[in-house]
Amino acid sequence: MTSTKVEIPYPDIQLFIGGAWRPRSGIGIEIIGPATGLAVGHCAVAEQADLDDALAAALSGFRLWAGTPGHDRAMVLRRAADILDARAVTIGGHIHLEQGKPLDEAEAEVRFAAEVLRWNAGEAERIYGRVIPARRPGERLMVLPEPIGPVLALTPWNFPIYQPVAKIAPALAAGCSVIVKPSEETPAGAAALARALHEAGLPAGALNMVFGNPAEISSYLISSPVIRKVSFTGSVAVGRIIGAQAGQALKKATLELGGHAPVIICPDADLERAAMLCAEHKFRNAGQVCVSASRFIVHRSVLERFTSAFVVAAKARAIGPLINARRVAAVAELVRNAVQAGANLRAGGQEGTAPGFFFPPTVLSDVPPMARIMREEPFGPVAAICAYDSLDQALDIANSLPFGLAAYGFTNTSDVAERLVSGLEAGMVLINDFATMYPETPFGGTKDSGFGSENGKEGVEAYLRPKFAALSRGADC
Repeated sequence: MTSTKVEIPYPDIQLFIGGAWRPRSGIGIEIIGPATGLAVGHCAVAEQADLDDALAAALSGFRLWAGTPGHDRAMVLRRAADILDARAVTIGGHIHLEQGKPLDEAEAEVRFAAEVLRWNAGEAERIYGRVIPARRPGERLMVLPEPIGPVLALTPWNFPIYQPVAKIAPALAAGCSVIVKPSEETPAGAAALARALHEAGLPAGALNMVFGNPAEISSYLISSPVIRKVSFTGSVAVGRIIGAQAGQALKKATLELGGHAPVIICPDADLERAAMLCAEHKFRNAGQVCVSASRFIVHRSVLERFTSAFVVAAKARAIGPLINARRVAAVAELVRNAVQAGANLRAGGQEGTAPGFFFPPTVLSDVPPMARIMREEPFGPVAAICAYDSLDQALDIANSLPFGLAAYGFTNTSDVAERLVSGLEAGMVLINDFATMYPETPFGGTKDSGFGSENGKEGVEAYLRPKFAALSRGADC
């Protein structure tokens, strides 16, 4: 388990509306540190008047920011990135306290957020339209990309600064204004991002941040005619609600929802390397990652060899706590159910007895298909291993669920690799690696894992709308 003692004081989390910070009134929302189970701070709560002010600020901010040249927008994003880099240790300490991930992971998340800002700054300077060949003399046909308008961004708790920046950076690059509602469980990362952008010269109203009851805030803001697009990351169940609300209001939506990523281990794979990488990926952020590998589908001829190596690697991992007691209980119940169904517990499986919400790296082998963990996303440090005999069978197992966010495979045969890429039903397929997240590559799923992409040029395009324009000479020209 990771160390829980950090000497960085946790900040007071306020609302940010119209370029100004609003102190909380009353106690606000208590933020619980998952490493200790004790309060580390408080978060302000928005009232309806605050939401109305945020909508008005987003509208006025959009009118100003949309007219700002792309070069100038890029300069603001780059300055904000430099600020984040300079404060990475402090902000990482805040994320460690509120979310529980190890300090090195938290600091790396801050630096990656800076990288996302820089890459989108470049995209702000490369938003191009196009000219269409005319059909008549004196005619010009053009497509002009325009920012879609004020955006509502709804983000979860597992990556406190990356999740907000993945929505805010491309929206700002495109010229949109944003109202972001981060998780009330982990608000410090988003607050640090807002502060960096404000200090970098972002105009008042271009970014606004509110906290409070998630269902009430999202419903109120989505229904406003000011909001023109919604971007949500979270569970499938909540995503259906958000998508329905956006659809009812005829607003564009990007939904990045849950996953239950399969990993197919082929008999010709480098098993020791695969086991090491799988354990490193599986237990990152204590398994609380939407693209985390969850189902390990291993060829029967190498099943025990891979499992043994994976168990050794799992036992060597030091991880942080889960976000709250509810997640500990949910993960523990999935493990109990799997064992009762006939799975073998090869590592971990016991809830922590120390303060905080700890659960050890856990490995289950020979997991039968009827076990709940083979159908339900664990979102925790539990790996389920099962066997296959043919590649067709492996693909059937991998594609049997309604999720389609990420999928992985390990093989040293190019033909098999090509078949995995074409046969796995997921928005992201990686062979012999787990690098799903770069600023320049699209991140998104299919089926119940949502639609639309973040990152890459697709991420910026999600905040643009094409305007067709035709210019013809008048009769006297």
